[in-house]
Amino acid sequence: MHRFLEELKDFNKKADWVLLTLCLVTSGVGLVVMASATSAEKFGGNTKYLIIQLAAIALGVLMFAIVSSIDAETISENRMLLTAFNIFLLLLLIPFGTDNNTGNRSWLKFPGIPISIQPAEICKITYILIMASVMSSHQNDISKIPSVMHMVVHLGILVGLNMVLSGDAGVSLIFVFIFIGMAFAGGVNLVWFAVAIAAIGVMVPVVWPLIGEYQRQRIQVLIDPNFDKQGLGARYHSKINLMSLTGGGLTGQGLFHGNRTQGGMLFAQHTDYIFSSVGEELGFFGCCGILILELLIIARCIQVGIRSPEYMRRLICFGAASALMFQLMINVGMCIGVMPVIGLTLPLISYGGSSTVTIYAMLGLVSGVYARPQPLSHERYIQPFRSYGLAKH
Repeated sequence: MHRFLEELKDFNKKADWVLLTLCLVTSGVGLVVMASATSAEKFGGNTKYLIIQLAAIALGVLMFAIVSSIDAETISENRMLLTAFNIFLLLLLIPFGTDNNTGNRSWLKFPGIPISIQPAEICKITYILIMASVMSSHQNDISKIPSVMHMVVHLGILVGLNMVLSGDAGVSLIFVFIFIGMAFAGGVNLVWFAVAIAAIGVMVPVVWPLIGEYQRQRIQVLIDPNFDKQGLGARYHSKINLMSLTGGGLTGQGLFHGNRTQGGMLFAQHTDYIFSSVGEELGFFGCCGILILELLIIARCIQVGIRSPEYMRRLICFGAASALMFQLMINVGMCIGVMPVIGLTLPLISYGGSSTVTIYAMLGLVSGVYARPQPLSHERYIQPFRSYGLAKH
């Protein structure tokens, strides 16, 4: 605790201000485009959304500072406790789970509390730490069967519980992509990736009949151009959002002036499909600006990871970068019609309190690696010299 308080006191000196500044700029842009997206009549005014998002950003910055001040090694040494925490958090969905009008029972709604919490978002942070700790303990034989199985077990527990209890495939896939990114960066032999691809190919015919009809339709839309060709069923929302994305030309129709956005015609135009709203109102240049900001944040995570000489800390940074990259790819891919609709927000741009706070907290891990690129464990065992007032001779 004493070490944490000292680090928190020195936050201004040690924090990664480049990363935090990029996050705040991106969040500021997000507030502007979200204000426009929620100004449509169907939202009943955007004041509520702006207040909630501003509060989430403020809380996110606080979490960034707190997490940045905690030594990652200290947290990762308790990975079994983190695993138990993840399981407990997801099990709370049984008595307190709600779909929050999303179709997936992935939100916690406690009596008397006006806000909802998405537990899987919190689990992203702890999962990165768990994976980094597990891989660090096997770093000398990372491609051996016991090492890979140890990593797969932790992934299976989290994805399995989240799918069974919430049915949210989007967040579950983030865990998988974090796993892939960290395994690749951690030096796992490429043979294992080939084995995984082959296993997926074998499992597809088995799993296909077991998934929901709406999930099959979302995949069919991508691979079969003749499926719902008129865009009246499963392809409808994708068609409308793609028309909006491309309808702004180079410079857009102007904030608060998008035809479909201001008419409230877009599906989830302030959350999952906010990128389409940006395309309509700010055009190609606006979309490129947002993509550049997102990619700069990801690049900063990778840069901090490369800078760290310690294996586990590097993996933490690569895990955060993997989570953001996957979320960016899926969200933009949904809007341009090359990815299935699985309900993932555009990081720090879309409206969403849980997503915003947890992204800031996750990036706080990266800032902590920036502040302490090497372990501080020796300081817990070697006491510094104290003169106790004795005069020097």
